[in-house]
Amino acid sequence: MRYILALDQGTTSSRAILFDHAGQVVAACQQEFRQLFPQPGWVEHDALEVWATQLAVAQKCIQKMPPRRVLNGSYAINSIANSAAADQIAAIGITNQRETTVLWDRQTGQPVAHAIVWQDRRTASRCEQLRAEGHAGMIQQKTGLVLDAYFSATKLEWLLNEVPGVRARAERGELAFGTIDAWLVWNLTGGRVHATDVSNASRTLLFNLHTLQWDDALLELFNIPASVLPAIVPSSGVFAQTDAALLGVAIPIAGMAGDQQAATFGQVCLQPGMAKNTYGTGCFMLMNTGSQPVASQNELLSTVGWQLDKVAYCLEGSVFMGGATIQWLRDGLSIIASANEVQALAQSVPDSGDVYLVPAFTGLGTPHWDPYARGAMLGMTRGTTRAHIARAALEAIALQSADVFAAMSQDAGLGLQELRVDGGASANDLLMQMQADFSGVPVVRPQVLETTALGAAYLAGLAVGFWSGVIEIVSQWQVDRRFEPNISPDDRSAKLARWRKALARAKDWAQD
Repeated sequence: MRYILALDQGTTSSRAILFDHAGQVVAACQQEFRQLFPQPGWVEHDALEVWATQLAVAQKCIQKMPPRRVLNGSYAINSIANSAAADQIAAIGITNQRETTVLWDRQTGQPVAHAIVWQDRRTASRCEQLRAEGHAGMIQQKTGLVLDAYFSATKLEWLLNEVPGVRARAERGELAFGTIDAWLVWNLTGGRVHATDVSNASRTLLFNLHTLQWDDALLELFNIPASVLPAIVPSSGVFAQTDAALLGVAIPIAGMAGDQQAATFGQVCLQPGMAKNTYGTGCFMLMNTGSQPVASQNELLSTVGWQLDKVAYCLEGSVFMGGATIQWLRDGLSIIASANEVQALAQSVPDSGDVYLVPAFTGLGTPHWDPYARGAMLGMTRGTTRAHIARAALEAIALQSADVFAAMSQDAGLGLQELRVDGGASANDLLMQMQADFSGVPVVRPQVLETTALGAAYLAGLAVGFWSGVIEIVSQWQVDRRFEPNISPDDRSAKLARWRKALARAKDWAQD
């Protein structure tokens, strides 16, 4: 057994990455899928397309595996038909976009509707109603989360109430709910296993952070029948085997965690006080808080990080529009042809020309939690060019994350010493320098940027003995580059003040 296969199911693409014992990428495949926007503020995925793309990249990744020498000295042919490749995989780890909600028929495996994506804001008014009724405090105490349309409970409630006939079918036990991890496990096992891990369960608003179980009072509040819920399993441990017909052999599924928790584990932030920021579709900053959840005073989330033999908790701040802001420059404004052009374009001007972009296209996350905020661009003049807009877009990503970092430092009661970074946009040197400048601490980028998938691989590999323990995986983390703050405290304060003025212009804009 030479490899661990990580399935990284993200918001805009499905990926499969093969890791060797040194934690290095051996093979990788990626496939994008459609983003569906049926109404303003609504974001959906076709769950069957999500599954099809994830299976396809897993199969392609296995076919790309390096050939294996067999006993007679020749090389095995990598094909799923003869299983020569797949039987080298010790285990599968799954990591996934979180909160996205799927509801499907237990007999046919067909979803009852499109998946409602974590970015979707259709239930914002329902959250306002629950808040007006006085439920927000109880929900936060039990779950560690704020009452927001971001999470799964109101999405699931909406499906049960709004899709004709669905509630009655759910109450008869005919339907299954899951976040994307549970949906993948169901399909990978041919419908034999319906399970989610503690990290994903902790993002639903239905999970009690203290008992580590589904909470009856929350199920009653959201009118969710318990029969639709998956079993809750640890993040590391063998809990299923894949259907042998899918990948050539039955492979243990031994690790599972939401994408941001997996990235934190992949960055080996295993000690309290260590923090990372992942630059994906959104930006997500997590800090390890140890064996007990910390109640935030600054609108951060308390969440389960992972569970091995014990549970580790994290504080989290969420920025909804990170890399998606660059996608908007490409697809919405057409000022770049590909995302990798943005750095050169932004560097062609010395500053943003006092242009500020607030990318609140789906509201604002931490620490504002304003579902009615909307995107705004301020400070434009006749001299504003697409280069200024590109630079303002990069600054917006770093400024949003700097706000989260400041809130996290206050909650932690200590000055965080550095910020580890990963995700696709962390390869952008200009963005990382901006992040160090605006946050006021060194930004540290590792050699392996695929830390989300690596974290899932580590969780799976530890469960089957592929790695001996956490000491071994800590030793594999290596620095690629360290970005030191390069502006004065006065310039930083002035920049942040101007940013907050722009934020104020974008808040509370949308109408129901």
